[in-house]
Amino acid sequence: MSIVQYYGTGRRKTSIARVYLRPGKGEFKLTVNKRTRLFEEYFPLKNHKLTIYKPLTATNTMENFDVFLNVSGGGVAAQADAIQLGIARALLEFNSELRPHLKSAGMLTRDSREKERRKYGLLKARKASQYHKR
Repeated sequence: MSIVQYYGTGRRKTSIARVYLRPGKGEFKLTVNKRTRLFEEYFPLKNHKLTIYKPLTATNTMENFDVFLNVSGGGVAAQADAIQLGIARALLEFNSELRPHLKSAGMLTRDSREKERRKYGLLKARKASQYHKR
């Protein structure tokens, strides 16, 4: 017996989210840095939850799937964005006809902005020490 599940990978900054959608009642099971956590505990802010739920609410599939999340790296906001992209990609694997809804909402675009590396002679990537004349 094989489990029916749909997989999607989401990335943002240094966060990587592996998302598995399985037919179910709409529960979220979250593993962060190899530790199982409560979803509401890990994402206490409402805007992070809204970001994560956005692909499911846009396609009216909130109660159709149990979501299994495995997230590592980055901060909480970047992880939420990575999860959103992973859920959107997994929904595409489930039904490719959902693409116009997800695409128009901008949920299939990977945000490629990364932290710029620090250069030698500078304090940060672009911040230099204060100039002094004497």
